[in-house]
Amino acid sequence: MAQEEGRFNFDDICAAISDKLERRHPHIFGDATAGNSAEVLARWEQIKSAERAEKSQHSALDDIPLSLPALMRAHKIQKRCSAVGFDWTSLGPVLDKVHEEIDEVMHEAQQAVVDEAKLEEEMGDLLFATVNLSRHLGVKAETALQKANLKFERRFREVERIVASRGLEMSGIDLEAMEEVWQEVKRQESDL
Repeated sequence: MAQEEGRFNFDDICAAISDKLERRHPHIFGDATAGNSAEVLARWEQIKSAERAEKSQHSALDDIPLSLPALMRAHKIQKRCSAVGFDWTSLGPVLDKVHEEIDEVMHEAQQAVVDEAKLEEEMGDLLFATVNLSRHLGVKAETALQKANLKFERRFREVERIVASRGLEMSGIDLEAMEEVWQEVKRQESDL
């Protein structure tokens, strides 16, 4: 369709991709050298920053898609900010921020009249800070949460199975009894 309209053709696409690869990887296709992966990443961000400037982008965050899942987008935002130096260089302040955000969530949750919008905002801040902690630890928050979901689901299904095998229904036992079975399931997993 684009070829029929005279905008571009397959050769144009190939040339654009080739140019982009050569431009973004001067340590492979050019004379530049890179001593380690950190240097490669730093150069990559410099190149991307120059490309954004050419596109009249005013922020390092301009081309981060809004359509990304929230945890992935938070990770990308924080990574971009880090690339321009807006980041803590050690884990201590990152952990302090997580604790600060937990305190703010608890403060809002314990109000006589809970402001739902404020509570949501504080929960968002806590999640954002937690993603930052994950990033500093080299863990992808999206992947970690997906795995945690699967683990929780597996354990819960096993709790349901055990409760049913005892001739009971989940709705017929209290939380304390469910928690005992939950701990039993966790012990069984750790014994494997």
